[in-house]
Amino acid sequence: MAAYKGGGMGNMQNIMKQAQKMQEQMQEVDKELEDWEIVGTSGGGAEGDETVVVYMNAKKMINGIEFGSAISSTVDLSDEDDVEMLEDLIMAAINDGYKKAEEVYDEKMGPFGNMGGLGGLL
Repeated sequence: MAAYKGGGMGNMQNIMKQAQKMQEQMQEVDKELEDWEIVGTSGGGAEGDETVVVYMNAKKMINGIEFGSAISSTVDLSDEDDVEMLEDLIMAAINDGYKKAEEVYDEKMGPFGNMGGLGGLL
């Protein structure tokens, strides 16, 4: 039978230090994602006149929406077809932004693997 050398506690402390460091790095990246600006667009008319632009961060929190000049001047909110078209453009711009935000999130959080799932463990 092999003798127990008692080195397990030092290894556990080392693992906890590494986990703490990784948690701090994840918090830094999380803050970076909050500050990252993503621009989602739809429409794409000449020079953006018929475009809807949605601004959000990489955590998919929407900060603003802009309408191109053609949309602002031609959409009649009492016309059901215009309202439906505007809703479609807004949703397309949001979905475009979400796709871009997901790519940034995956790139930035990817190195941490499943560490985000540790919850309150650390």
